Amino acid sequence: MALPRSLASSLFGTQSRLLSTVSRGNGSPVLLNESPFVRGYASESGEETFDVQVRDYVPHHIEGPGTTVTTTKSELMTYFETMYRMRRMEIAADMMYKAKFIRGFCHLYDGQEAVIVGLEAASDYKDSIITSYRDHCTYLGRGGTVFEVIAELMGRSEGATKGLGGSMHFYNKAHNFYGGCGIVGAQVPLGAGLGFAHHYRKDGSVAYTLYGDGAANQGQIFEAFNMAGLWNLPVIFICENNHYGMGTADWRGSKSSAYFTRGDYIPGLKIDGMDVLAVKHGVAYAKEHAVKNGPIVLEMDTYRYHGHSMSDPGSTYRTRDEISSMRTQRDPIEHVRKLLADVAGVEPSELKKVEKAVKKEVDEAVEKAKQGTIPEAEQLWKNIYHETLGATMRGMDSQTKIKL
Repeated sequence: MALPRSLASSLFGTQSRLLSTVSRGNGSPVLLNESPFVRGYASESGEETFDVQVRDYVPHHIEGPGTTVTTTKSELMTYFETMYRMRRMEIAADMMYKAKFIRGFCHLYDGQEAVIVGLEAASDYKDSIITSYRDHCTYLGRGGTVFEVIAELMGRSEGATKGLGGSMHFYNKAHNFYGGCGIVGAQVPLGAGLGFAHHYRKDGSVAYTLYGDGAANQGQIFEAFNMAGLWNLPVIFICENNHYGMGTADWRGSKSSAYFTRGDYIPGLKIDGMDVLAVKHGVAYAKEHAVKNGPIVLEMDTYRYHGHSMSDPGSTYRTRDEISSMRTQRDPIEHVRKLLADVAGVEPSELKKVEKAVKKEVDEAVEKAKQGTIPEAEQLWKNIYHETLGATMRGMDSQTKIKL
């Protein structure tokens, strides 16, 4: 099935999956499907490495990185397991929402896993990160657990933010994750502020500021660009372009959907956001640039399988065939699965063991979350004031007074 003209023209395309190459020890390229046992060379740790060619980056006012990424079997296995864990967690969230264990807003990330996994592979927890309300996997990438995510979605005290934040407001101050933000685009100027903090402290770290293509036309984003550019702040602005915003195709909602050029005077880079190695390599390049020279705008060309939120079936503005084609041609987990088989010689049975273990982990986290505790009613008015000064709060009727 051919993709719609608008989508096909904006995506990197599907040929990369068949034409990706690796290098043998003698440097000669070989097609991934030529042999499942291509040999590379030994790393310092003794593990064999492989050079993989990723899709070309599209630069704006910058040279851009090369397209050769060195990897190992263990690295690819880590990516496979991490992305598969995220995928299963989001599928579980979908099922629990439909079973009414999860209420309210819920925005799923399945399809986009390579973005956050590749980003974290090029970073450490000293770097700050702030994102939109599609933040479950961002929390997981910052050291959180599946249980903490599911418990939070179910409103349990054992959740990531003690059951008080829900789907849109995950947070981990210890690892410099400043949350999902419920207001479209509002996290971008906050991210510029995080960049200013790194700049002020001269700590050599950066602030990752993520937003979607649906937020890309917000005026506050351009104000943040301007301020970060004026002060050369170490901010990496990242547009996760999943092409449909809240239900409008990017080409219909933006006069120019080349979001990596939107910084104008700020350098930019377009990256295949469905390839974890391309993301890791591109983000590492961007981080080095940001620390030395100031802000850069990245566009991650990605795709969400679910609708915008649980209230969106995701099929009124695109066809089911299109979604199926994306799963078949560009899925980030299946791409790594193919690399492991064709490059590292990993047997399917080995990956099945990983999948089985992850499914068990997620299933156990769901059952444990169901048994979690509901926050006490006092949590409704806790943290409103630092010092209450004897104030009272009106209840649901005029006769009810609650001492703060």
